[in-house]
Amino acid sequence: MTRLEAYQLILLRRPAGAPAYDDETLDRIQAEHLAFYAHLRASGDVLTNGPMHGQPDESLRGLAVYTAATVDEARALAETDPAVVAGRLAVEAMTYLTEPGTMVRPGIPFELD
Repeated sequence: MTRLEAYQLILLRRPAGAPAYDDETLDRIQAEHLAFYAHLRASGDVLTNGPMHGQPDESLRGLAVYTAATVDEARALAETDPAVVAGRLAVEAMTYLTEPGTMVRPGIPFELD
């Protein structure tokens, strides 16, 4: 028997036909989105999250690794993200399995403009 650890992987995509907003509203939605994920990281509900860079599919905007017990719980929480509620992002949810103890190494430093 192989023992693995389960995490819930959330992909955030820009849906076709996402609503257009003025710059002030977009800035507010983005600030609320960032605060939402800062809170989830602080509470331990999310291990890590962030935007994509250099992805071949531009609709893929970000991902998050949730610690929820089920994919349905993670999806329900992700769907309360202000950017999702505003229709700027859509949620795809799946379970990610990994060898125990492997989610501990730091990444390579990167500066986002």
